Amino acid sequence: MLLALEALVEPTSRGDPENPLRWTCLSTRQLAEVLEQQGYRIGRQTVAGLLAELGYSLQGNCKTKEGSSHPDRDAQFRYIHARVEAFQRRGQPVVSVDTKKKELVGDFKNGGREWRPKGNPERVRVYDFVDKTLGKANPYGVYDPVANVGWVSVGVDPDTAEFAVETLRRWWEKMGQLRYPAATEVMVTADGGGSNGSRVRLWKVALQRLADETGLRITVCHFPPGTSKWNQIEHRMFSHISMNWRGKPLISHEVIVNLIASTTTQTGLKIEAELDTNVYPKGLRVTDEELGKVNIQKADFHGEWNYTILPLR
Repeated sequence: MLLALEALVEPTSRGDPENPLRWTCLSTRQLAEVLEQQGYRIGRQTVAGLLAELGYSLQGNCKTKEGSSHPDRDAQFRYIHARVEAFQRRGQPVVSVDTKKKELVGDFKNGGREWRPKGNPERVRVYDFVDKTLGKANPYGVYDPVANVGWVSVGVDPDTAEFAVETLRRWWEKMGQLRYPAATEVMVTADGGGSNGSRVRLWKVALQRLADETGLRITVCHFPPGTSKWNQIEHRMFSHISMNWRGKPLISHEVIVNLIASTTTQTGLKIEAELDTNVYPKGLRVTDEELGKVNIQKADFHGEWNYTILPLR
């Protein structure tokens, strides 16, 4: 019943991705009526209790817009939701991808508190200057909402499109193909900007290489401008990672990997994590000729946001 309820509220839910609390514009009475139509015997008070269990709460008005709203914002959300349902009906994997906030590596203060002997707080540096030896950690994640499992690569180099696609490759090799051995395609939901942005040429070129290597048709749907915070990976995985390591200094890349991999939730979230020590040069330029070799099929509706990259061989 929990899965049925969340399926109803997910397309219309909101919430701060760094906070596990979310809210929905549907009433408990409306949700109970729909669930009863699906064959469940349930009242609105039970729905309220289940919503609380899923991390939802009653909220007042809150500023949620990140910037200007695109006129097709809601239509794109509906398009993504319909595509997700179509892939899931065919038993094909759907994943949400994004990069998490970069973290300083070393004995720096980390927000939050943890239980320690009274009068014995963890000693950390006063100033948050980057340690030139340890640098920063750059976590990039892949989240499978159906299986409620995720993969995170912790990079030591800048967040680039090649790093993003390498993380997707590692998820497929070590998790995806084991869970979906009959898969012929995969759907990826991603933000409209950043290393996996809709305008990033290298993202598409790197995805073409992945499609050629795996034989998978890779369908990508980008969230419209000003909506990056509503990516599922944000509030279903990244927020729980932040809660798991709050108050703990991230003293090494290995500690970060272990803390990510130890993150769990009452709903059964499991995460695998790995350190990626590869070098990913910044500023790589993709020529028109290279981009022209990408075997891309653009959707009729906003082809710049919705497209499929097919294997060349």
